[in-house]
Parts: sequence; structure tokens; C-alpha cells
Amino acid sequence: MSRASKLTLAATGLGTMGIVWFVHWAQEADRAAMHRGVERDMEKQRIRLERQADFEMQKALEQEYLKLQTVHSTTGDSNTTSQNTSTGS
Repeated sequence: MSRASKLTLAATGLGTMGIVWFVHWAQEADRAAMHRGVERDMEKQRIRLERQADFEMQKALEQEYLKLQTVHSTTGDSNTTSQNTSTGS
């Protein structure tokens, strides 16, 4: 075999190995990225469930406190607020 053909064979062999290595590396990187996405989704779901549980606990506490206390709405009573501001002047 001539020297040029040996160099060509060596170069194509090295090029092929480089391409195979790069494709393998890219597949591993893609797989890792997809796994990180799954981990992020699971963390978001865990946080959402925690917040939902906190909300339900707060709702239950509110119902319990409403049983124990009398709460009056002041949004419809505009006369008392206008009297308080007019007498303060």
C-alpha cells in the first residue's frame, strides 16, 4: 500500500471514530437534558401539591374560626366611614 492510501485510511478511520463518539456524546447529552426536564416537572408538581395542601388547611382553619367568631362585613356600610372622616376634621 502506498503512503497516501495509508494516510487516507487512517484519516477516515479517525474521522469515523470521531463521528461515532460525537453522536454517542450528543445522545447522552439529550438524554440528560430530558431527564432534567422530568425532574423539573416533578418538582413543580410537588410544589403545587404543597401549595394546594396549604390552601386547603387555611380554608379549614378559616371555617373553624368562623364557627368560633362572628364576622361582620364592613364593605356595605359606607355611612360609618364617611361619619368618621367628617368628624375628624
